[in-house]
Amino acid sequence: RSNQSKPFFYHRYADDTQLSELLDDIPKMPDFLVALRPHTVWEKTPVKLFCTVQGNSRPIVKWSEYSLDPLSAPGKYKMESKYGVHSLIISRCAVSDTAEYSAVATNQHGTATIFPSVLGLVPHLTDIHASKLEVSLLDRFSVSFGVEGGSISLVCTMVVVPDLPNVPPLAQWYRDDKLLKPSDLAEMAVGGGAARLTLPHLAKDDEGLYTLRIFSKDGTAEHSAYLFVSDAAPSAAGAPGAPMSVKAYDINSDYVLVAWKPPNTVNEAPITGYFVDRCEAGSDTWVQCSDAPVKVCKYPVHGLVAGRSYRFRVRAVNSSGISRPSRKSDKVTALDAAESERLQVIKIEGKYDIVIRDDDLEGYVTIPGEPSDVHASEVFRSYVVLSWKPPSPRGRAPLWYVIEKVPGTGAWQRINAAVRLHSPRYPVFDLQDGQKYQFRVYSVNVFGSSEASEPSEPVQKVDVDGVPSAPGQVVATRNTKSSVFVQWEPPKHLKNLMGYYIDGRVVGSKEWFPCNHKPFKHNRFVVHGLTPGESYAFRVQAVNVYGLSDESQESSPIAVEPALATPSAPSGITLLSCDGSSMTVAWKSPKHCGGSKVNAYYIDKRNADTLTWKEVNLAPVTERICTVDNLTEGTFYEFKVQAGNLAGVGVPSAPSAPMKCGAWTMDEPGPAYDLSFSEVRGNSLVVLWKAPVYTGASAVTGYQVDMAKKGSEEFVTLNQEAVSQRYLQVSGLEEGATYVFRVRAVNANGVGKPSQLSEPVCARALPGTREIVASVDEETGDIFLSLEACEICETSKFVWSKNYKPIGDCPRVGVTTKGRTSRLTFTKPDKDDLGRYSVVVTDTDGVSSSHTLTEDALNTMLELSYAIRHPVVPLKHGLNYEVLEKGHVRFWLQAVKLSPSVSYRFIVNDKEVTSGEGHKISHDVATGIIQMTVDHFTRANEGTYTVQIHDGKAKTQSSLVLVGDVFKAALKEAEFQRKEHIRKQGPHFSEYLYFTVTEDCTVMLACKVTRTFLFISSFPGLSLLFSRKDQGVFKAVLSDDRGKDTSLFDISGQGASASELVLQCTPEGIRLQCSMNYYTEEMKTVWKHKETKIASSEKMRIGGTAEMAWMQICDPSDKEKGHYSIEICDGEKTHARTFDLSGQDRGRVVGGLPDVVTIMEHKSLSLTCTVWGEPTPEVTWFKNEQEVTSSEHTRVTFDGGKFSSLVITKVTPEDSGKYSINVRNKYGGEFVEITVSVYKHGEQIPEPKLGHLYLDVVAGKRGRVRHLQRLRF
Repeated sequence: RSNQSKPFFYHRYADDTQLSELLDDIPKMPDFLVALRPHTVWEKTPVKLFCTVQGNSRPIVKWSEYSLDPLSAPGKYKMESKYGVHSLIISRCAVSDTAEYSAVATNQHGTATIFPSVLGLVPHLTDIHASKLEVSLLDRFSVSFGVEGGSISLVCTMVVVPDLPNVPPLAQWYRDDKLLKPSDLAEMAVGGGAARLTLPHLAKDDEGLYTLRIFSKDGTAEHSAYLFVSDAAPSAAGAPGAPMSVKAYDINSDYVLVAWKPPNTVNEAPITGYFVDRCEAGSDTWVQCSDAPVKVCKYPVHGLVAGRSYRFRVRAVNSSGISRPSRKSDKVTALDAAESERLQVIKIEGKYDIVIRDDDLEGYVTIPGEPSDVHASEVFRSYVVLSWKPPSPRGRAPLWYVIEKVPGTGAWQRINAAVRLHSPRYPVFDLQDGQKYQFRVYSVNVFGSSEASEPSEPVQKVDVDGVPSAPGQVVATRNTKSSVFVQWEPPKHLKNLMGYYIDGRVVGSKEWFPCNHKPFKHNRFVVHGLTPGESYAFRVQAVNVYGLSDESQESSPIAVEPALATPSAPSGITLLSCDGSSMTVAWKSPKHCGGSKVNAYYIDKRNADTLTWKEVNLAPVTERICTVDNLTEGTFYEFKVQAGNLAGVGVPSAPSAPMKCGAWTMDEPGPAYDLSFSEVRGNSLVVLWKAPVYTGASAVTGYQVDMAKKGSEEFVTLNQEAVSQRYLQVSGLEEGATYVFRVRAVNANGVGKPSQLSEPVCARALPGTREIVASVDEETGDIFLSLEACEICETSKFVWSKNYKPIGDCPRVGVTTKGRTSRLTFTKPDKDDLGRYSVVVTDTDGVSSSHTLTEDALNTMLELSYAIRHPVVPLKHGLNYEVLEKGHVRFWLQAVKLSPSVSYRFIVNDKEVTSGEGHKISHDVATGIIQMTVDHFTRANEGTYTVQIHDGKAKTQSSLVLVGDVFKAALKEAEFQRKEHIRKQGPHFSEYLYFTVTEDCTVMLACKVTRTFLFISSFPGLSLLFSRKDQGVFKAVLSDDRGKDTSLFDISGQGASASELVLQCTPEGIRLQCSMNYYTEEMKTVWKHKETKIASSEKMRIGGTAEMAWMQICDPSDKEKGHYSIEICDGEKTHARTFDLSGQDRGRVVGGLPDVVTIMEHKSLSLTCTVWGEPTPEVTWFKNEQEVTSSEHTRVTFDGGKFSSLVITKVTPEDSGKYSINVRNKYGGEFVEITVSVYKHGEQIPEPKLGHLYLDVVAGKRGRVRHLQRLRF
């Protein structure tokens, strides 16, 4: 009852509650109450997909877009689940996010999947037009340079969405805003993600501003760049370039007017005229249209055949020759231009056309009417073009014209009597200068001639205009690092201006170069292709049909530097370390600094799932690394960086990839960073990097470098063993190929994370790249390394490094920079300076170079440095002697060059000799000869002769040892010459005794004396054949109060008294000598070379002693080779002695070895000399009379049969001794001795004394002595 007394709704409520509790306990598989729906959103905006699901137990919902993984793009996807409502939030939607999304709910009782939701709108492919595509231009063609006759392609890559192979984008190409059409001269292609224009046959007509215009759904995307086409090599040196833009217009049945543009003449002679050629279509035969060159850039061509097609070309002429022909014109057909005007078209019922000629409306006309409006349409100094209107009526018969002229008030004269003229145009050439003419025209057909037309106005052949005046002020301003913006004031008198030519020159040079090769129409132009950092000046000329105007005044010099702008965006943001609350990031420098040094960086951050950026630093960061604090662990962050300079803050970088803020705990090192490249060449480069910030559980011990070609995932490890330094030289690259690199740090626990991929680098050297030069300053003797940069800008700096560590301020070196050249000078170079030196030029496209300084190279430069700081006067000939007449002896040497301030002294046997009694000392600056003449040469003059020379800072000396047999021979020759001189002062024989046989068989002995022929004795009746009793020595004596002379004649029958010719080598060269019983200069002796008589000269000196005749060949060369002979007459017949010098010469040392060498221990000694001999001699070296052979300590070489060396590495005191070289072949040889003394390091070098030679010798490359130090007596 109690329950029955309760209200009904109470019972119902209680039942529902129990039912609900009962239902909650009932298992139920998932079920979607609210389904997903399709969405269409804007790009870069977020979207939220949601659905409602129920089930018991509570289902787990997963979202899927083909197995969607939220961690694949951190921050992009966010999933929420609240009160049974499940949502997927996609932030910053992109076109690539267009897809079918589904939700899958799962519990232990089953799985439910909601129907797919489509995000975005995908249209049918058949509805897409090319103009509906989305197109973004990527790599764009840059300013290009071509040459006439070559080919070039302009390519622009793009991204097309959607990329449909059967629907390429709509692309159009323009040149100077004129639409180009596909042809044999312009090939176009679009597809494969690129638009391409190929010009297979370049001519200067192709020069201009090229524009690619792509039509897309957002409008048009376009890009423009200039193409320069320079002249091909001229047909003759100094000939002009080819004309261009040849066109034919005013076309008639037998006449066209051809016009063209003149070429630029910068360094060539002025153009004197042009030749116009024509060619019928289908033929390759060109016919010259004018006999003489045309003075203007227009020419009327007549005499064409109606109905035929022609092409034309033009050649320019100057004093040096004729240019290459221009590009041929388009094909034109010779037709009557008025023919189409005489046709009328009548439409009937809007369907049919009836064509009626004016002839049909004229009725029957036989004789045509007269022409009208006769006038001169073209007036030039070389020709006049007459024009008129055809007659009306004209009749149906074929029509031609007859022209007459009248000079002044004279009689009318027919011009074209022999030529039928069918066109209402005619060029007249044979008009006199200054004379006025009138013209009239008749119409003629087979029925007769019309009346004459009205005479034209008086016409005079003159130049109505002439060239334009010179352009006004030229102003050049900065544009980019390789271009300059040039603008100028137009000429005051334009005179049908065609355009302008701009010329430039490097400041300091007189040579101008063309900046454009086709007349440019505007008065502003960007000159490209200039050398960065160089200074230029510019001038402008105006152009019309008469030629080029005078040059404008030069612009002020301007250095090629980029205009000041904000920096470009940094790139390559990478994470270097993270501790859970802070992240250290780094980035790469902007590619373009904007003409000013980058001095600030600003970093922004944001959560990966938000759109709002927050500033990290208010104060600028100067380094390219920054630690961002106060971060939330487990959150993904994105970063972007902006660079700043004097012009302001540049554009921000692209956002980095989302980076998770999570503490790094791995044992291996973190990534290296800031990969850069230096010394990029065709097959090698150097990759550099910075050490990782996070080192792991132990210190970094090395690095491994991986490389792959751009676009490839196949990396190759370049070094199997980790390198400890932070750079690696990479070689064996393919020239022109593009590569990417990455670096992995190594520690004791393993190999760490790879660095971010480097920027792609192309294995190709910059144009004009130069290498570091190691040299010695010729003035100061400083040893230096130098680099001349191929490009530079105002903000560029030369950064020198040793082993790729910046040198900075170091007392061992000094850095100086002048213009494009930087020099690293060593203050006190020694072994500590050995290593690899590199230099990088900042704010350029990678100008850099390196040089390894080796010990051998340093030693060589040290030798040269010492020689420059202690210079030596170079000698052409060392100290020599020669015996003069009267018995005087001349000592002389010859220097390569002497200055007027030269000083010197002669030292003989440790005593200085001055000019005075018995000695005459002099010099000649012009020839470089220093000489001393000894009047009376005696036994007291035996000894050592030395000349010491001082010329400015340079010093040298040369010695001659005149002792022993050498002195005896000189003394003997001097005494002979002295006796001969004394003999010739009194009565003497000019020819000594000789015999003749007369016709009566009388033997007569005769001699010649000065001014008298004297018979000494005769034997009448003596038989022709001498008997034994006539043998003996006959003697003739000539005397007076001044003295006497004696002549002997030997008819004892003991045989010939002259020996065979013998070769003797002397310091001056080669001596041929013949020994005799007696000899005087009056004897009949003749020397010959190749059957040609030899006269005594400075090259070949002839002389003798009392018992010898000789001939000295000084400084012999190949010209002196051959057959030599001496002919001696005995009064009856001539006796000859011969010697063959054709390639036969004894072995000898011709130079290079000192007498005494003093050298410090542990240095290298090289004794090098030049040897000579034919055939090639054998060379043997000796030490203390024991033969020397090659070993690790001693090396003996003989190169090319000419150069012999004995090289001792790191000499010791045991190497002291007497060394000698023996040079010998089958004709003889020579033996030369050298004394070597080795002193210890730190010992005082003995002071040189007069008469003793000391040398410090340092071996250079290849073991050859380069410079001699301490050369004194």
